[in-house]
Amino acid sequence: MSKVEDLSHSITVLDQARTVLVVVEMSQNSWLVAGMLPGVQRHPLKKLDPDPDALLGLITRWRSEAEAAGMPIDRVALGFEAGRDGFWLARWLQTRGIDAHVIHSTSVAVTREHRRAKTDRLDTAMLMRVFLAWLRGERGHCRMVAIPSLGEEDSNRPSRERENLVSEKTRIVNCMKGALARLGIRGFKPELRRAPKKLPDLRTPEGQPLPPNMLEEMLRDMARLAVVRDQITTIEKARITQLEQAPASRSQTMVVLLARVIGVGIETADMLVHEVLSRNLRDRRAVARYAGLTGSPDESGSKRREKGLAKAGNARVRRGLIQLAWRLLRFQKNSGLTQWFQARVAQGARKTTMIVALARKLLIALWRLVTVGEIPMGVTLRPMN
Repeated sequence: MSKVEDLSHSITVLDQARTVLVVVEMSQNSWLVAGMLPGVQRHPLKKLDPDPDALLGLITRWRSEAEAAGMPIDRVALGFEAGRDGFWLARWLQTRGIDAHVIHSTSVAVTREHRRAKTDRLDTAMLMRVFLAWLRGERGHCRMVAIPSLGEEDSNRPSRERENLVSEKTRIVNCMKGALARLGIRGFKPELRRAPKKLPDLRTPEGQPLPPNMLEEMLRDMARLAVVRDQITTIEKARITQLEQAPASRSQTMVVLLARVIGVGIETADMLVHEVLSRNLRDRRAVARYAGLTGSPDESGSKRREKGLAKAGNARVRRGLIQLAWRLLRFQKNSGLTQWFQARVAQGARKTTMIVALARKLLIALWRLVTVGEIPMGVTLRPMN
């Protein structure tokens, strides 16, 4: 069984007398590097250009200073916040013997003053405090982000690109429909492939043709729509080809298994596997929390209320699961999840509230399906090809 990712605290024992601690506050133009060296009274702080070789040279120099002070160094631990630069620096440092970690930005507690002082120097000091506490094994100070490999990052690109293209397709179609509605033209479907040929024959309620500038704009929008549609088709065909020709891996086996569930397509299965199900999460609560489908209670004294979804997880997974939950009600009417939903709605619960609960239950059920092979009660699978 693969190792479970529990990044709320460090499981490696920290020997601070033999460890150089480094945190990096990264920006687009510069990196502010702070260190804590055994045997050295001062806490060095150095601003660098965004250059990994310069960072590695600085770490080597600080390590030499600690060893010159009579402290043998066995480990260099470095942390920086997740952000625009992604994970390439962590991977690059790990291959050079640095114990690099990526700190989850929203997990770091900050002061709630209305106008708090915020500078790179203060941020590095705060990062050093929470990073040191995490290395000591203390919970609640910060959490780390699992560092994916380059292949794992690349496997997410097709589904994310397709989602962006579908959004662009919807935007173009809505813009064209809105432009036609302003002229009183309704019922025309600009998303059809034969729409460009019918566009010059359109007439407004006054019997006038489309204005020339709008006609040219609509034709350009339709050409752009055709390009987007072709790119979506290319991505979908490439995904099918990859599933058929590539050697069976753990993630591809999960995709094929999920796609057997009636109501789940290849695109949804691929998104769920690469975004959440292929991660080695601890338990069902961690799975639901990663998708942001857990509640956010507000309790103080006698006050008890629920503020709604936390929405702190993967928004892409959350949107896909809400859509999949509605499809489950249509294609899996005899499943235990659908019957549970119908029973709660019959008791007076709101559909919009219960669909979120159904999405959470569905995600956990699919997670158990691909990890332990437990088929959800009443769910129908397609036959194996």
